[in-house]
Amino acid sequence: QVHLMESGGGSVQAGGSLRLACEASGYIYNTHCMGWFRQVPGKAREGVAGISSGASTIYADSVKGRFTISQDSARVTLYLQMNSLKPEDTAVYYCVAANRCYGAMSAFLRGNLEYNYWGQGTQVTVSS
Repeated sequence: QVHLMESGGGSVQAGGSLRLACEASGYIYNTHCMGWFRQVPGKAREGVAGISSGASTIYADSVKGRFTISQDSARVTLYLQMNSLKPEDTAVYYCVAANRCYGAMSAFLRGNLEYNYWGQGTQVTVSS
């Protein structure tokens, strides 16, 4: 069993930055992908960024050049550095892990994998 715990959400003005962290406890498959999804009330959950066990990364077009996903060397903590934040980035952000990913990053971001573990979510609010 894997437990994911997010932190780092909050409120910021447009143009500002936030750094989300996700601490993972438990056994992580070496075929896994991890990443971040976000959801606004009334809208579908959206893939934001992902990283494979081989450190390949992928980003949604809406955040490319502004967000950076990374993971510590022990693969215990996942980060999302969010710069140049916009009001449309306002959402609840979830940390996600998919055990059997095998580097299928596009599928991971599109929501086409079995997502084995989800964090509880952290609110990010960007004001104009």
